[in-house]
Amino acid sequence: MCSPSIVLTLLALAAAPSATAAAEVPVGVARVDVTPDGPIRLTGYGNRQTESDGVVQPLWAKALAVGGDEGDGPAVLITVDNLGIPDAMGARVAEAVGLPRDRLAICASHTHSAPMLAGVAPFIFAEEPTPEQQSRIDRYTDALADLLADAARAALADRRPARLAWGVGSAGFAANRRVLKDGVWTGFGVNPDGPVDHSLPVLSATDPDGSTRAILASYACHCTTLGGDFNQICGDWAGYAQERIERDHPGAVSLIAIGCGADANPEPRGQLSQAKDHGLALAHAVSKVLEGPMTPIGPLTQARLTRVDLPFAELPSRGDWKAKAGLANQEGRRARAMLARLDRGEEIPTALKDYPVQVWAFGDDLAMVFLAGEVVVDYAIHLRREADADRLWINAYSNDAPCYIASDRLLGEGGYEVDSSMIYYGQPTRFAHGVEDRVVDAVLGLLPEAFRRQGGGTR
Repeated sequence: MCSPSIVLTLLALAAAPSATAAAEVPVGVARVDVTPDGPIRLTGYGNRQTESDGVVQPLWAKALAVGGDEGDGPAVLITVDNLGIPDAMGARVAEAVGLPRDRLAICASHTHSAPMLAGVAPFIFAEEPTPEQQSRIDRYTDALADLLADAARAALADRRPARLAWGVGSAGFAANRRVLKDGVWTGFGVNPDGPVDHSLPVLSATDPDGSTRAILASYACHCTTLGGDFNQICGDWAGYAQERIERDHPGAVSLIAIGCGADANPEPRGQLSQAKDHGLALAHAVSKVLEGPMTPIGPLTQARLTRVDLPFAELPSRGDWKAKAGLANQEGRRARAMLARLDRGEEIPTALKDYPVQVWAFGDDLAMVFLAGEVVVDYAIHLRREADADRLWINAYSNDAPCYIASDRLLGEGGYEVDSSMIYYGQPTRFAHGVEDRVVDAVLGLLPEAFRRQGGGTR
């Protein structure tokens, strides 16, 4: 029997090129430097206690605009070197650029060596940032929204005829990180038997003369080669992949998104040289896809976004919060925040409200899914089972950064992605069983009929 990771790779590699070339589509691309201009608290690891002490690699926002002004108008996909982008920032960017919200997708690389943003993982540190540190976080958050809008506007202004094509390769450095004993999570490590999505979807935009203008790729792996002892600004493997892809393809802009890799880490990890090695490996895999047969695709024909509530399990009581409020750590900070909320007469939410699910369709050739938060690999497995895996591209870390999105399997196993990570994001408790079906059903409800498997369903 094939392992889940092998099955995923075989499914991805099964895509075959179409027989006819697609029509030209207006495409624009742009990039904007979003590196902070001074020291700032970096997010992703709770053990960092000081502001950043240098820049190893610039951070970027890249924008890809697709479509003309006729009909429903253009759509813009932005990738950005950061842990995650809050929903409110996406709404602000869409309004600033004049795009309907369903025609803007923002994908974070999830690097753990980028600035903290206001509203994202607010309890990542055991102690609150100082007022001065928080002021710099707030200023950067505000500036980043403007820079993302600048990137989108520049890409829209850059539109000219291009041909779109896509293909799927594979990369091998992601490893399932959930170590289990008797079906229960015991810690982080390498689980060689755990599922991993090694597929590497790649989209190219080429000018009529054949020169490549934009290369979008997505890989399902945490951007965590660098650990919490590294306190400099860096894009990690995703940043180095972009650098190398642009070096290998002069004149092209490289955009990197992340798939459902919330339970996968890059291996090996811990050294800057390893981040560079992983970036190089991904760049080589992308080039291999570009050199092979790719499937031409036409214009974007559908952009839809819906929102769904994801219920939490039973909430802790006021007594539970009081018992933890004295702890001098992240759990204590969250408990004190929850008590303050109750003292103001506010209710603790019983569900994660308005979780965004987005689908773009390029005719019947490709459906691109955007899921918010840190989505684990089971969602990719589930969606590929219910829809046509050969024409499906699944991105996570898109449009919001509410928390980890655990699957039913992980809820049964417990552990970091299920429980303790919810503390850092300020959520009151773990999810209830059934959230996986809610998310998958939302995606299936947005997918055009041509992409759904006959008789498919999550029940």
